[in-house]
This record gives sequence, C-alpha cells and structure tokens, in this order.
Amino acid sequence: MAITCFIEYTIDPFKYDQFAKYAENWCQIIPACGGELLGYFLPCEGTNNKAWGLISFSSLAAYESYRCRLRSDQAGAANFRFAQQEQFILEEKRTFLTPVTASGKIGGL
Repeated sequence: MAITCFIEYTIDPFKYDQFAKYAENWCQIIPACGGELLGYFLPCEGTNNKAWGLISFSSLAAYESYRCRLRSDQAGAANFRFAQQEQFILEEKRTFLTPVTASGKIGGL
C-alpha cells in the first residue's frame, strides 16, 4: 500500500530564504535515497510560519529503508546540519497518509 509522509513545519518567518534553500536541497537528495518527492510548499498568503513537504513511498517498509539511507547520505547529513546551524525550523510534525484512489492527481499513486 502506497503511503505519503506529510511533513508540517513551523518555520521562522524571518528565515524564509534559508528554509527555501533547505527544501531545494532535498529535491536531489530524497529521490537519490528512494523517496518520491511530491513537493515542498512555502507560505505565500496568510499564515507566514507554516511550510509543508510531501514524500511518497510504496510502503511503510520502503519509508524505513529510505530513512536508513538518508542517515548515511553525505548530502542529507549536510542538509540536516544546515537546518540545525541556521535554526529556521521551529517544529516538525510527520503524518502518514494513504491516498483515496479516486480523489485526484495524487490519489492515483
């Protein structure tokens, strides 16, 4: 069963550009480690301190394998260090979702 990891970030709105760079870095790292990146989303209007990332996997086991590869990936480790040094992420929550197959473009995964 396909799953999507929905990551909700609370970010420092004064460090928007740092978070954007962090998200852009994942665009190469995530696929290399086995995830299907659906996208990162930054605030545009309204609330200015929430951002989201969506990554799909064929199964929860595939997600666990991805997490192991990510921990040993040099570029991934560098991106995690960048986030820690710059402190633009104030909170991070993960929710695991499964698609309703008839519900749109993403639902057909």
